[in-house]
Amino acid sequence: MSQEVSAAPDDEAAAVNPTGEAEPARDATTAVGNPRAGTDTDSERPTDVEPAEFEPSGRFGVPGRPLRRSAFLIGFTGALGVLLAYALFLGVRNAAGILVLVVIALFLAVGLHPAVVRLRNWGLPRGLAVAVVTLTLLLLIVAGLLALVPPVVTQSGQFIQQLPGYVEELRRNPTVNDLVIRYDVMERVQAAANADNVGRALGGVLGGAQLIFGTLFRLLTVLVLTIYFLAYFDRLRELGYALVPRSRRERVRLIGDEILTRVGAYMVGALAIAVLAGVSTFVFALAVGLPYPFALAVVVAVTDLIPQIGATLGAVVVTLVGLATDLPVGIACLVFFVVYQQVENYLIYPKIMRRAVSVNEVAALLAALLGVALLGVVGALIAIPTVAALQLILREVVLPRQDAR
Repeated sequence: MSQEVSAAPDDEAAAVNPTGEAEPARDATTAVGNPRAGTDTDSERPTDVEPAEFEPSGRFGVPGRPLRRSAFLIGFTGALGVLLAYALFLGVRNAAGILVLVVIALFLAVGLHPAVVRLRNWGLPRGLAVAVVTLTLLLLIVAGLLALVPPVVTQSGQFIQQLPGYVEELRRNPTVNDLVIRYDVMERVQAAANADNVGRALGGVLGGAQLIFGTLFRLLTVLVLTIYFLAYFDRLRELGYALVPRSRRERVRLIGDEILTRVGAYMVGALAIAVLAGVSTFVFALAVGLPYPFALAVVVAVTDLIPQIGATLGAVVVTLVGLATDLPVGIACLVFFVVYQQVENYLIYPKIMRRAVSVNEVAALLAALLGVALLGVVGALIAIPTVAALQLILREVVLPRQDAR
């Protein structure tokens, strides 16, 4: 009996492994006071080493057990979810303008990121590559403004100078004088030129100035956000992938990278088509003698970036300028753009975009119309790459899941 009693402490003091060798016993006080004591990870982990990005540090304890599910907790969580959803709706509605700018900046950053990657492959640091891409974009914007602003200012000044002559010619016309007398045009003009209407006009001028400065502020905001997104593009992408469960992270990464690649390819293809349209317009304007050929080429190139309707808008502007110059020139402009749009729609656009994004024509048209209805020109610009992304998700995720059921 005494031998059995004395053997119990020995069994607790030492454990025998399968090989027959005795293992030292753990300190009971250490095991109770610190459940994680005695492990190799805690003894070897340095206390001054910072954890990797997006990984827990382990310095703030071990997560506790999940809360027990009860009716009160489920109801409270559901009510809290409804309140958070409503607060999120109010926040999105109030910050819709800023969110649109963020979407534009993200779209530009995704489109310009391939250029940054190409410069980095040539040996440039990331900061210098982002600076080169940003300066190039700024130079293009400044060149476009320098091409558009002087003709607008010149033509506006000439119109103001010639306005009295136009009025005098109208007064000499008997038909116009008869209409002025019949509908009391002069009395209505004098009645309109009172203090209240002048105040409204002044408010309109101030509103126009506010519109101009607001537009400049939005452009500056988009430019700054684009620079930040380009500089931290890889970190933002890895953060987005880190939010996905580990079991699905690799698949989400592959699909996400493919979507980003397609958006960037769409941007490059759209810019190539726009530049080609601008160059063709510039050559044609020089050939027929249109005024301000470079400004008209910039207008056509910028409007050609808008899917479906952009090329038509640019053609209308150039045709109107041609008709104002000379009737045969205007007819030549109309014929040129009819022919060029057919070539672009059936030869240039499919050949370039087939390599970038393969989107059904009906889906592209519906997406462009829906994008214009929701976000205007911005919605039209991001409509096709959005449809390409949804098409990829539908083919790789949704349809296989439906087939597996």
